[in-house]
Amino acid sequence: MRFTGARLLSLPPLLLVAGLSVTGCAAVNERNLAIGSGEQYAGTLVGAGSSAQQAAMQGWTAGFASVQPEVTVNYDPIGSGGGREQFLAGGTDFAGSDAFLDEDELVEARERCGPDGVFELPNYIAPIAVIYNVDGVDELNLSPTTLAGIFAQRITRWDDPAIAGDNPDTDLPDVPITPVNRSDESGTTENFVDYLHQAAGAAWPHEVDGNWPVPGGEAAQGNSGVVGAVNAGNGTIGYADLSQAGELGVARIRVGEEFVAPTAEAAAAVVENSEPIEGRGPFDFAIEVNRDTSGSGEYPIVLISYHIGCLTYDDPQVAELVRAFLTYVVSEEGQEAAALVAGSAPISAGLRDQALTALDAVAAS
Repeated sequence: MRFTGARLLSLPPLLLVAGLSVTGCAAVNERNLAIGSGEQYAGTLVGAGSSAQQAAMQGWTAGFASVQPEVTVNYDPIGSGGGREQFLAGGTDFAGSDAFLDEDELVEARERCGPDGVFELPNYIAPIAVIYNVDGVDELNLSPTTLAGIFAQRITRWDDPAIAGDNPDTDLPDVPITPVNRSDESGTTENFVDYLHQAAGAAWPHEVDGNWPVPGGEAAQGNSGVVGAVNAGNGTIGYADLSQAGELGVARIRVGEEFVAPTAEAAAAVVENSEPIEGRGPFDFAIEVNRDTSGSGEYPIVLISYHIGCLTYDDPQVAELVRAFLTYVVSEEGQEAAALVAGSAPISAGLRDQALTALDAVAAS
């Protein structure tokens, strides 16, 4: 065993920036140079998981292929729950997940990966948009309790007094509300429900879970399925990664005394004021998001999507490819590629350094 005992890294408060960091990147540049113009790799890497990561993953795989043309990275956006399940069962080399591993999954991870366990790297930070399709409503403000009432199916018509109170200058139609939720176990769902649980108080009595807790309504598979269902109706409302919202309406969410739109900058701002979860593995960088914030310019319905992998692999080639690909993902170039296609917030220099330390520890048994 290479690592024992307590947490080896002391994690400071997380500092996220909306733009690309231009300092503290010497180590990253050296690794980028090695990936792009040094040793060339070959083989296939297999991952699965978060559908919210899908657009970013397309940017990452295309960028990596431009410098490592003999490497194929296959990623199946089956949802975070499915991705974690396949990884823990040994069916994939890594997982993409919008939720970190729970305690039971950490036990399974040690069984799959050996006593060194796993790394969890927060490599993708993006807003979850509340998307809607209501004829004649071009702008929409929603407070946490109103949003909870809609998705708990207590507020059932668009001209309800609670929605009107959030939108005093909007002519709201007398049409039924059709909430659309994910049908699959989903990190996007878990993050959305966690927001309602933290911010809406008694208006949302359901426990946090990756499976949608309210029966009825309409359900769809994946982020793309929710977007398609919302787009196909009138009076529909759902939640999805902002990168997939398309031409649908996107609500502003009340934070303190203002209504905040989902942007990469606002997502980064709320994560900046969140804390790491203590007591996990030495390279497990899970974050507890402060969703009940009142900070100006912070958007609290945010997902932090992780890449999860083993610190020890049986196959040396897999260990090599995991290190190389995820080094590209966390690099400035990789983060810029994701931001361009997915509108995500590039990770900070501090998170990048933590990730590179973890990836340096990946080895073959």
